[in-house]
Amino acid sequence: MTVESTAERGTPRRGTAAKKTAAKKTAAKKTAAKKTAATKAPAKKSAGKKTAGEKAATARRTTARGTAAGGPQDRPAMVQLLTPEGERVEHPDYALDLDADGLRGLYRDMVLTRRFDAEATSLQRQGELGLWPSLLGQEAAQIGSGRALRPDDYVFPTYREHGVAWCRGVDPTNLLGMFRGVNHGGWDPSDNNFHLYTIVIGSQALHATGYAMGVAKDGADSAVIAYFGDGASSQGDVAEAFTFSAVYNAPIVFFCQNNQWAISEPTERQTRVPLYQRAAGYGFPGVRVDGNDVLAVLAVTRAAVERARSGEGPMLVEAFTYRMGAHTTSDDPTRYRPDDELAQWEAKDPILRLRRHLDLTGAADDAFYAAVEEESDVLGRRVRETIRTMPDPDSMAIFENVYADGHALVDEERAQYAAYLASFEPEEN
Repeated sequence: MTVESTAERGTPRRGTAAKKTAAKKTAAKKTAAKKTAATKAPAKKSAGKKTAGEKAATARRTTARGTAAGGPQDRPAMVQLLTPEGERVEHPDYALDLDADGLRGLYRDMVLTRRFDAEATSLQRQGELGLWPSLLGQEAAQIGSGRALRPDDYVFPTYREHGVAWCRGVDPTNLLGMFRGVNHGGWDPSDNNFHLYTIVIGSQALHATGYAMGVAKDGADSAVIAYFGDGASSQGDVAEAFTFSAVYNAPIVFFCQNNQWAISEPTERQTRVPLYQRAAGYGFPGVRVDGNDVLAVLAVTRAAVERARSGEGPMLVEAFTYRMGAHTTSDDPTRYRPDDELAQWEAKDPILRLRRHLDLTGAADDAFYAAVEEESDVLGRRVRETIRTMPDPDSMAIFENVYADGHALVDEERAQYAAYLASFEPEEN
């Protein structure tokens, strides 16, 4: 039984050949109509029309950049307590009550951290350090989060957390030894609950998760925080850390400093959604905070670590900030970063923002600023003197503690290296 279509009912049947001929004529008419329309299309597109693909790409860039581009409707929610002009605003979920002493303390922390960072950069340029990763522009993200922690909390940093190290009481000069090549770290992690710097991108997230799982099994009332950048968020180690921390409800805070450039790769080439939204896929909350607002970072991180301590599991904090300097001193950001973008973020400088707030509220005076400046000069001199007087390590120490017992290959390499060093010694007459 043949079922006729609505169009065929009441219409005399035609042969198969007739149907094909009619179909070809109809297709020819449609093709002609499309060609006619195509000749008119360029004029419309030149007026500003975008293709669906172009619109999607623009949307992705806007979403990834947050406050850097796009209209308010395109920007993901971001916690802010201090505007770039220094005005205090409130947030329904993250309250913060800080007196004048507390505000001045945060300002002092950021100024001294920036001064130390600037001295280290200069020392590298003078040949005193092999490399230096600057934190310029990220002071609020580091000081705000660092001051939110308790002494019994444990920190797993990358290689750029100089401000967090300052908050944990690590002597700034100890950070320089590894970059000068005279030690493998420079401090005992157990003294300040601050792990050694991690050079391998993203691996510390797994170390922190394992440590947090141990904290939970011990029943300790403390939290763990793991720092990483937007580039590290693309690493499999971070994804695995998210999975394990969620499954085991580990007391950990993942703190991502999204400075928008993973060396020369912008964030929009790494992700289609804001980084903090990734947490939902693993079963725990994420929040984006204005990383240039030290008050907002302090409030959000304090809430996140308290949540972890209370047994509610992990949380992802994305501090939306900007790397105003180079990735490291071996990098040249002028080759890939537009100048106007840098200018926009210089206006949001975290130290300048807090100083504006101190001036607006009368919480600081000229005497306070002068005292901080003098203290920063003293710190700068101490850093320069310490780095230049660091003793060189024993050249042969590199072969020690490689294996618990002796090893023929290590013995052979030790002998070869000793002979190499001896070749530089002056010959006796």
